[in-house]
Amino acid sequence: MNSHLKRKLKNIPTKPGVYQFKNSDGEIIYIGKAKNLRNRVRSYFQKNKYQTSKNQSMIKRITNVDWIVVRSNVEALLTEANMIKEIQPKYNVSLKDDKSFPFIRITNEPYPQVLLTRKIVKDGSKYFGPYTDVKNLRYSLKALHKIFPVRSCSYYMDDGIIADRKIKLCLDYHINKCEGPCEGKVSRTHYNAMIQRVIKFLQGQTKETEDYIRKQMEIAAADLRYEDAAMYRDQFNAVRNFKDRQRKVAANFDDRDIFALARVDDIGVMTILRVRNGRIFGREKVSLQNLDENEAAVFASVISRFYLDTDFLPKEITVSILPSGQNALEEWLSEKKGSKVAIRQPRRGEKAKEVRLSYQNAKLLLGEWLINRKKRRELVPKMVNQLREDLQLKAPPRKIEAFDISHLGGTNTVASMVSFVDGKPKKSEYRKFKIKTVVGIDDFAAMREVVHRRYLRVKKEKGSLPDLILIDGGKGQLSMAVSALRELGLDYIPTIGLAKRLEEVFVPGISDPQSIHKQSPGLILLRRIRDEAHRFAITFQRSKRKEVLMSVFNDIAGMGPKRVQKLLQNFDSTELIVKTPQEEIVAKTGIPEKLAVEIIKKAKYIIDE
Repeated sequence: MNSHLKRKLKNIPTKPGVYQFKNSDGEIIYIGKAKNLRNRVRSYFQKNKYQTSKNQSMIKRITNVDWIVVRSNVEALLTEANMIKEIQPKYNVSLKDDKSFPFIRITNEPYPQVLLTRKIVKDGSKYFGPYTDVKNLRYSLKALHKIFPVRSCSYYMDDGIIADRKIKLCLDYHINKCEGPCEGKVSRTHYNAMIQRVIKFLQGQTKETEDYIRKQMEIAAADLRYEDAAMYRDQFNAVRNFKDRQRKVAANFDDRDIFALARVDDIGVMTILRVRNGRIFGREKVSLQNLDENEAAVFASVISRFYLDTDFLPKEITVSILPSGQNALEEWLSEKKGSKVAIRQPRRGEKAKEVRLSYQNAKLLLGEWLINRKKRRELVPKMVNQLREDLQLKAPPRKIEAFDISHLGGTNTVASMVSFVDGKPKKSEYRKFKIKTVVGIDDFAAMREVVHRRYLRVKKEKGSLPDLILIDGGKGQLSMAVSALRELGLDYIPTIGLAKRLEEVFVPGISDPQSIHKQSPGLILLRRIRDEAHRFAITFQRSKRKEVLMSVFNDIAGMGPKRVQKLLQNFDSTELIVKTPQEEIVAKTGIPEKLAVEIIKKAKYIIDE
């Protein structure tokens, strides 16, 4: 422990708050909360043989600690949940895809919209969710729009806009999917009464909607409005079909969510069964990584983050393991709901059976996840496996990054990096580099610069490293690349050079090329990757060359951007311009003869210079 950290630990307050552990790069690696900051933070640094392996690994990396004092345990819980979601520290439990869980949003407008969103906007809108089963969510939305004639347009709408006739009726009105609030066909009171029924429907309370639609259907039939009666009949059937899909689990009609965790080592799946009016209204799944051995802490983390953005909570949450900080959680959830929310661990009876059902779901989903992970590991293309044998690597090089240098006579030197995953290009990870520190023709130094820049950045950003690095070039370029990797402490990554002349493969420390059959699928893959790196570098170099040429010919009086563009579409180098008769330049570009003469003079001057 460094002296700076020791001083900080002495001055930590005894108040409730949130603490952050940082590593030597100043990155936050863990966020936690505590009733008493001093006692909690110091407990990590006491000699304790019972520390988990995860904590032992984390403590070795802590070089600094910061804290935020808050007013209460509840505020500490909320602050911690918000910060973990935003920062995603390395040693906190990771909720896979946490940032992209969708919600159903009811907008805060005079005539609200009902839509699916992944972005939380704190503008008074109401949010239902999160939903992890997008297929089921889309089915629910489809049923909702079939039952309720909610407007589908995204215009802001109020009484003034309606009075001014700024929005016209659309097709939805004419096919009975919308009641036409945009032209005042229904009042604001009528529309918002429907939105209240939508809210109850999303909360699982379908009986009120059934009763309302049945009554409207009977009134329409009595008034001989048979088309309206048929529309209400279809809506009523849609409600019943939606309800029939939900499995009845209990005679207890209280709303509750049921949490259960299944895990293997440090990964797991938490399932949440939403029970509304005695029926399973939905099943959500949260995939978890980097799990702590303390499962009570895992439950606390998942529950706080799961309910962080939603506006609607059940009266009761039942769990297979009680969360740590249960009282603070209950206080926060009750405050958020506006009425009492209880967290319970049932031991017997119907609710205990529901918890076991949730656990069975979690177990099945975890098994499915583990099988899929295994399949992904096993699906290694034959070319990649052959390359592992050719290069005598310990594991198949599933991710390969390749580098190439390109220049024009020592000017405009650039570099490219391409990435291949399982033998296929992953273009989102391609990178271009302008060489900054090398003057003139020096491919060796340029290669060293670009490799060093690439992996210095990967280290800083905690990115994923490749299984193999391919250098376009022979022993010289390879040695410079290895030198850069050694400086960064990454020279353990397998690195090879592929020389152009005889397609020979070189590895560090061996002067002779590797004996690989010329028709080996592994070597064919290397050539394909090398050629792609070369193509990408040349394309970038040409674009830079055109930028230079554009600036050169822009200086000629009468050569505007359009004429320069036309010239470079037909001639992409000064050498080609010099070799072309001026009559041909005029014919191909439409540039006046006098300007063509000036262009050729300028091109000759650049070459001679």
